[in-house]
Amino acid sequence: MRDILPDLRARCADGVPFALATVVAVHGSAPRDPGAVMAVDAAGTVLGSVSGGCVEGDLYEVAREVLAGSGPRVVSYGISDDEAFGVGLTCGGTIEVLVRAYTSEGERAELAALLDLIAADRPVAEATVLSGEAETGARLVVRPADAGPTTGTLGNEGLDAAVTDDARGLLAQGLTGIQRYGAHGQRRMQEVAVFVRTYAPPPRMLVFGAIDHAAATARIGSFLGYRVTVCDARPAFATRERFPTADEVVRAWPHTYLESTEVDARTVICVLTHDPKFDVPLLLAALRTPAAYIGVMGSRRTHHDRLARLRAAGVDEAHLARLASPVGLDLGARTPEETAVSIAAEIIQHRWGGTGRPLGDLTGVIHRDR
Repeated sequence: MRDILPDLRARCADGVPFALATVVAVHGSAPRDPGAVMAVDAAGTVLGSVSGGCVEGDLYEVAREVLAGSGPRVVSYGISDDEAFGVGLTCGGTIEVLVRAYTSEGERAELAALLDLIAADRPVAEATVLSGEAETGARLVVRPADAGPTTGTLGNEGLDAAVTDDARGLLAQGLTGIQRYGAHGQRRMQEVAVFVRTYAPPPRMLVFGAIDHAAATARIGSFLGYRVTVCDARPAFATRERFPTADEVVRAWPHTYLESTEVDARTVICVLTHDPKFDVPLLLAALRTPAAYIGVMGSRRTHHDRLARLRAAGVDEAHLARLASPVGLDLGARTPEETAVSIAAEIIQHRWGGTGRPLGDLTGVIHRDR
């Protein structure tokens, strides 16, 4: 959604009708995760993608039909058990896509309110009925209990209450998926399928050390969807001019800043200082956080010296094993930009459990279980 967010907001503001196609389920190998969207407006303009080109042509026609008034529906694409459903995905998987139209002013206003929350990085979840004993396409917008009221309805109070409770749990975990209920929200029943799409604020990338490699890493971090902070204690280096793509540039001692900022299990930390007076205190602070990734730049000699200093400071082997150092995958990188690609590749590998090996050397599915 975020990749076409400005365009969707503009169409809502300008009163342009459009249909929105959303991937709600993926079975086997497929190019995009649940939540990927494609929009088709009244002029026939296409925004976004749900499969990287495999099914967009057929889905365009479905979206035009829905825009013309055929009503929301769920369509399947792919190959399963050697039988083709609609247009086949070349990767062999199957995706299910919800297509619904926003043709009235009220529908666009409701969606615009959701888009405003997403644009403001406010945590929010959207629950949509896919099938069963409730109206397909019915929507419920759920915010954290202390952040605002739930808006919309799925048809009755019982279903709304159950979905609201579950959506808040999924939102807290940053998870998206299909939930099933009885007609009035009963648990462990299958009558109603509801797709819950959560929008959590972007994960953070904290880059320490205002060097050329940091500028390149900040750029690729922004490209990957992270909210990027660059921190360095030296005023001459930590400037907005040197890091135009970073969301913020902080002038502070790295460990002092890290101890005072929010770090969660999605945060990635890139320590590019390779100076003991900066990185040892910083790593002591970093290893006390739940960060998903802690990458540390430096030669092997620097790394061994750093480990000795950390052991002397009382850090045990289990914590030292969390450090990705020397940082990055072995791509043969030479330039700051190539090194940033290496770092980004390792971050992605840590996130999804990839091997880091060429796909051509492997067998089996390419896209692992979501």
